[in-house]
Amino acid sequence: MLTKYLLHMDTPQFSMRIGFDFDNTIVSYDELFYKVAVEQSLVPTDLPKSKLAVRDYLRKGDNEDVWTEMQGHVYGTRMGEAVAYPGAIDFIKLARNSGAAMVIVSHKTKHPFKGPKYDLHEAARGWIENFLVDGVKNLIEPDHVFFEVTKEDKVSRIAQCRCDFFIDDLPEILLMSGFPQETAPILFDPENNHGKEWVGTRLDSWQGIKKFFEMKWKT
Repeated sequence: MLTKYLLHMDTPQFSMRIGFDFDNTIVSYDELFYKVAVEQSLVPTDLPKSKLAVRDYLRKGDNEDVWTEMQGHVYGTRMGEAVAYPGAIDFIKLARNSGAAMVIVSHKTKHPFKGPKYDLHEAARGWIENFLVDGVKNLIEPDHVFFEVTKEDKVSRIAQCRCDFFIDDLPEILLMSGFPQETAPILFDPENNHGKEWVGTRLDSWQGIKKFFEMKWKT
């Protein structure tokens, strides 16, 4: 499948190859984690609607196991309720129409560490099939979507896909020793959490990502 993918990416119609992380880069879970936590009476309703706020509140209450099980629940059975970051789908449409080849490379375990054994990879693929579409057409083809189990496998896959740019919310991925030198890393940092530790290209919205690539396409 990878050989077929690389041949497809090498056709002359593609002027640029863009790779995306999935969780917390294309998909925002802030409102969904808050919603689930309130439903289960785990957090006060005046808590900020933020995944990190829910996580920190539960950890402060020594509820790490609850937080772990909640992640499996959200990424599994509730995945269909998650939403894309504002502007993410519009940018992917624009990139496709601009002749860019695109790939999603993410890492997550196949099943949750705690709770029911949801297939987290299939739940994510289901979200992509339902939301990353333009009419009946896929914005990113299914064989251009890769879910790896470890960070090392993810970085290896990014290298194999030979992207010109890769967008991720985790500096640790972009800074790993195996991250390909020929791929320009872009940190997606919507909450401005990594200003001190990251010196490369850092964008805090998909509108910013759009402007960044529009400048690239002009030149």
